[in-house]
Amino acid sequence: MIQRLTYDDKEIILIGTAHVSKESVALVEETIAAEAPDTVCVELCPSRYQSLKQKDRWQNTDIVKVIKEKKAFLLLSNLMLASFQKRIAQKLDIRPGQEMIQAIASAEAIGARIEVADRDIRTTLARAWRIMSFWNKIKLLFQLILSMGEVDEISAEDVERLKERDALDAILSEVGESMPAIRHALIDERDLYLAEKIRTAPGSKIVAVVGAGHVPGILKNWEAPIDIAALEILPPKGKGAGMVKWILPLAIIALLGYGFTRGGVDAGTDMVTLWVLANGILAGIGATFALAHPLTVISSILAAPLTSLNPMIAAGWVSGLVEAFSRKPRVRDFERLSDDIVSVRGFWRNKVTRILLVVVFTNLGSAVGTFVAIPMMVKLL
Repeated sequence: MIQRLTYDDKEIILIGTAHVSKESVALVEETIAAEAPDTVCVELCPSRYQSLKQKDRWQNTDIVKVIKEKKAFLLLSNLMLASFQKRIAQKLDIRPGQEMIQAIASAEAIGARIEVADRDIRTTLARAWRIMSFWNKIKLLFQLILSMGEVDEISAEDVERLKERDALDAILSEVGESMPAIRHALIDERDLYLAEKIRTAPGSKIVAVVGAGHVPGILKNWEAPIDIAALEILPPKGKGAGMVKWILPLAIIALLGYGFTRGGVDAGTDMVTLWVLANGILAGIGATFALAHPLTVISSILAAPLTSLNPMIAAGWVSGLVEAFSRKPRVRDFERLSDDIVSVRGFWRNKVTRILLVVVFTNLGSAVGTFVAIPMMVKLL
């Protein structure tokens, strides 16, 4: 699919590709050779572009820094999306993004400038994350996990459908359909971003290679004013969420204080015991589910009752750091990361992804423990 567009004094040749089609690879190669553009735009974000150019990129990951910057879930989601794409590629016996690789090679062959036109996947996920409720975040996590297991059940019809769009777009579209509130961040904003990056790319003649699924959105927004800077920033956290973050711990402390005042020492002590057990045990179960080191499980049990009352610290961050130091990832863990994420078992086997799982599931267990403990404490009054 080729669309010829103009913008100001630029000529743009927009190629809509099927990401698992050999014909699309040939079309990209032939078009770039025939058109000899000044610039070739590819539907890749900076991190995805680097993943093609630098096979050892994971070796530079500072897992401790990821935890401290509260990016464990985002990195885990990114790896799950990468796993989905790689497993689809293996299922269809193709190399993921081959037409993008060909576009880069063809651009280099004629000395054309290469422009990455897609928004960074981490920004896309982060923008979606900010507007998601707690339960939607949990739903997203399990949807990503389940999608990994469903790859082995792909039918011939599913294969044909995947030929029409990128595997990444497929799963993001599925999430967008099940959670309409975040569709705008996952799907619509990327169409806007691609349109603006392509039409403002340097050069008088531009070839842009994108998935066929993005072409309608790009055409729809081709003449529209687009503020690309607004699409790259993270929206501020909702005031409601920020208030709950502080109000809930204060309310729990007040509830405990009220328990001692009204029910006496025995009732207050029982409430504290319930709080500690519910938070500690469920956080420990979460860490255990991630196959954490015994010291990590102990740390999660000890930390959860306290961190649940501190809006600045999460139990998962404590257990994640303990896991990182107890089972420090080695170079080979980073080297094997791209292979290990192909299977669900690999996520638990690799020390890097296991640390991320420890963070996520400990936080989940602690959160559940909080909501389990509160009504039990109230009953003691």
